[in-house]
Amino acid sequence: MKEILGMIFIFMGIVVFLISLLGFYRLKYVMNRMHAAAMGDTLGFGLVVLGAMFFSENAFQVGKYILVVLFFWLSSPIASYMIGKVEMLTNKDYDERVHGK
Repeated sequence: MKEILGMIFIFMGIVVFLISLLGFYRLKYVMNRMHAAAMGDTLGFGLVVLGAMFFSENAFQVGKYILVVLFFWLSSPIASYMIGKVEMLTNKDYDERVHGK
């Protein structure tokens, strides 16, 4: 039963990754693409790691998985912020697209 639950969570994570990938390629603007990628990889990664926890043998492995997810969830928003900041500073048409000026 543990293996089936693990496979279900991993499959759901892969589906979220694929939907995020579709959104990434269909959206035109960098900030929209960044949002699709950030939301998709955060949820998808969490589901895949949760599925991997069902396959772990002991509590030490589960603890390591939790630390990996915690690190990812703390560092992903910082990376998204830096990408958005670079886009805002380097794109000359940013104000026109966002504020309609």
